[in-house]
Amino acid sequence: RRPGGQDWEDHDEVVRIEAYRKVLSTWAGWVNDNIDPARTSVFFMSMSPLHLSPQVWGNPNGIRCAKETMPLVNWRGPIWLGTDWDMFKVASNITRAAAPRVPITFVDITTMSERRKDGHTSVHTIRQGQILTPEQQADPGTYADCIHWCLPGVPDIWNSLLYTRIMSRPEAATAALTAR
Repeated sequence: RRPGGQDWEDHDEVVRIEAYRKVLSTWAGWVNDNIDPARTSVFFMSMSPLHLSPQVWGNPNGIRCAKETMPLVNWRGPIWLGTDWDMFKVASNITRAAAPRVPITFVDITTMSERRKDGHTSVHTIRQGQILTPEQQADPGTYADCIHWCLPGVPDIWNSLLYTRIMSRPEAATAALTAR
């Protein structure tokens, strides 16, 4: 039961993509109403992909992202990792159009990161504050972390893209030069 005595069942279920569209539209409206584009740049980074199905990238005997040591190379066509491209399109479209007064830069990290099946912590990770035991590391089907990324690694590239995007703006370059 929720505070106030209401049951969760008392509410209609909302289709996930519609909820996401509503959340992003609300956020973009807030950005448009509250951000001064002369002083602030707004960026929206797309979602990070998961690498849970090695069969998708041609490793039928693989276990999630475990023991992956190379990114996908020479891949032709879509990868179909389970990325919800409809959700991606919603984010891309809303960030481009929902805040007409304030430009929102959509930074696509999804497409690039899908090829980096090798970039996850896998069994070299922490669960509930503890490093995995050798027994847990030997069971990647249960314990491989294919959501989080190794540092340094893929997130550093995301940050480099963001930094490059910020510094490529004429006003940022002018501010950097005048600060010297």
